[in-house]
Amino acid sequence: MTEIIEKHMTEKQHPMASPAYQQWRLLKDKLAAYGVRGGGLGVIVAIVLIFFYLLYVVYPLFVTPSAEPVKTYSVPALESGKTVFLSMEEQNEIGARFTDTGHIVFFRIADGQPIKEDVIPLAENQIITSFNHGRLDKGVFAYGLSDGSVIVVKTYYKVTYPNDVRLITPEIQFPLGKQPIQLDSEANPLTRLTLRLGEDESTIIAATADGRLMMSRFMREESLFSDEGSFERTNTALDIDASQIAFMLLDKEQRDLYLANRNGDMRVFDLSNKEAARLIDKQQVVNEGEISAMEFLNGELSVLMGDTKGLLSQWSLVRDEHNHRSFELIRSFKVSDHPIIQISPEQRRKGVMVADDSGVIAIYHTTAERELIKRTLPTAASMLSLSPRANAFVAQTIDGKIRFWHVDNEHPEVSWKSIWGKVWYESYPKPEYIWQSSSSSNDFEPKYSLTPLLFGTLKAAFYAMLLAVPLALMGAAYTAYFMAPEMRKLVKPTVEIMEALPTVILGFLAGLWLAPFVELHLLFIFSIFIIVPLAVLGFSWCWQYLPKTLRQSIPAGWEAAILVPVIILATWFAFLISPVFESWFFDGDIKMWMNTNFGIGYDQRNALVVGIAMGFAVIPTIFSIAEDAIFSVPKHLTVGSLALGATPWQTMIRVVLLTASPGIFSAVMIGLGRAVGETMIVLMATGNTPVMDLSIFQGMRTLAANIAVEMPEAELDSTHYRVLFLAALVLFVFTFVFNTLAELVRQNLRNKYSSL
Repeated sequence: MTEIIEKHMTEKQHPMASPAYQQWRLLKDKLAAYGVRGGGLGVIVAIVLIFFYLLYVVYPLFVTPSAEPVKTYSVPALESGKTVFLSMEEQNEIGARFTDTGHIVFFRIADGQPIKEDVIPLAENQIITSFNHGRLDKGVFAYGLSDGSVIVVKTYYKVTYPNDVRLITPEIQFPLGKQPIQLDSEANPLTRLTLRLGEDESTIIAATADGRLMMSRFMREESLFSDEGSFERTNTALDIDASQIAFMLLDKEQRDLYLANRNGDMRVFDLSNKEAARLIDKQQVVNEGEISAMEFLNGELSVLMGDTKGLLSQWSLVRDEHNHRSFELIRSFKVSDHPIIQISPEQRRKGVMVADDSGVIAIYHTTAERELIKRTLPTAASMLSLSPRANAFVAQTIDGKIRFWHVDNEHPEVSWKSIWGKVWYESYPKPEYIWQSSSSSNDFEPKYSLTPLLFGTLKAAFYAMLLAVPLALMGAAYTAYFMAPEMRKLVKPTVEIMEALPTVILGFLAGLWLAPFVELHLLFIFSIFIIVPLAVLGFSWCWQYLPKTLRQSIPAGWEAAILVPVIILATWFAFLISPVFESWFFDGDIKMWMNTNFGIGYDQRNALVVGIAMGFAVIPTIFSIAEDAIFSVPKHLTVGSLALGATPWQTMIRVVLLTASPGIFSAVMIGLGRAVGETMIVLMATGNTPVMDLSIFQGMRTLAANIAVEMPEAELDSTHYRVLFLAALVLFVFTFVFNTLAELVRQNLRNKYSSL
């Protein structure tokens, strides 16, 4: 009975000793353990899901393109003449066959069934002697006739929806009139022809059978009573020998004329002066064999040439440092060992389809420098037409068949070289790393190099860490080891609360206030890093010579407080003296002085501004973690070191920092991760220009900022959209790999110094 009473009294006095409480405590411990474990696993699962979702979106970029045959049938309306050109409308429902007799046969792509046949109005004595297409996306074609005249035709596909079913009706139009245009007054047959039709100006150039080159320009005259207006025509005989011309191309600006013979002699003329053509450059574009085909690449800034050795080459006019244009080889592709007989460029991208005389057909993307598809037809193709959407093609083979193929080629612009390597883009003087994902032009050449974005990410992180790491680590070491506890209670929370500041506010202040201030007081910013440290060192030197009673009046650990006014006064002095030094040594403007003497430009929103603003954002993270690591070093280590005769600084450097090195390293890595992934500060405080320049006075664009800027404007599932996800995947993998290596280093440091 006594034992029961004592037990009851014990439980009453000490309820935590009761079995029920112990069981409840064990249950809570288990629940907490499961909760922590579940939370950790949840984080891992979330990260893995994010990784696989990024892969899911990015994967289509690297799917191998394919081409599959759909239908083969006889050439429709073969009796209407020999095919001189094939075309398709963008829905891949109707094709058009242009013949050497002036017939235009429209047929169904699916089965070859003729739909409609139009005939060019020709006189009895007129014979078609040449044919040429204008821009394929405009559907403009021209026939050169035996009497020196030209007739221009435009195909038009009218789309209607009777009974909610799409109906495409082909039509032909005559934009310059139904009557043939007399180009050569001497009525010689036109053997070669090229033309370009514009809204206000059109140009036709033709070579005559006797070796002359004739040009006609048509300028639209607005009418007060009609929307159509009329044309004012001017004729010019160009002083160019056309007897050997085999290929002629006129660009869409109606300025540059490309003339080539089969031996590979290429001449480029500037037609800006309507009265006379000026020779820009002359090149031998084929070293072996002859030119067998020539077409413009989409955009008409580059010329594609195929030769009898099976080589497809891309040439373009390139400006040098003196603004002179020269015809340069950009890149080439080896198709086969047989002559290339057909070139069909894409109408909306920088792709091209070619065919040789052995039946090989191949699709390439010029910017990506990538062979996408290569197939072999049963017989060689005499005519080839790629769909406007590049998702199908028709080929007329020498056995009298039309072969319709489906093409799956959604993202040809992406390759290892276009993402990470230097690419020679059109209108650029040399290969470069460029990110430029969009433009107002339909024939724009996308530039998807992630190299300048990765460079900008590392550059921004480097300058931010350059400022943040020394200040944060030195402040953490002093606060944790030397500072008085009462002062530490004020300083540590104050620094840590800085981390709660929204980065969008920091970016806003950096872009609108800090950037203009730094531009106006650049020398002051640099003088701070010299004058303030010298002032602190000078004050410290003077401090040791002050009376002992005065020095001892400052409590131990509060010495840093008296440095605050010193730093403020030194900063104020630097602000006052910097304009004087700028006037004495830098002609009153240090930015102009740097540009004049060293060619260093200055952009208002630059890496210096980003380094200051982002360093300010990263300091609290590094400081808090490093300070906790240093403060957590066991006291017996420091006391033992001091007891053995080491000074406080020796103890700090040789004992405390080594013991806390895993935590300090973790602080730096977490700060670096914060800097690498920062978005709003670099978005608002830089010029946001994807340039690769090491200068601290130039801006940059980071991966994170680029995603934030362009993702809202990217078309869903487009190449641009998926490349942005690829940028996110690169950032994810980079952070993961870097943090993994950092963790390995941290564990190594922990094992090495855990025995202290």
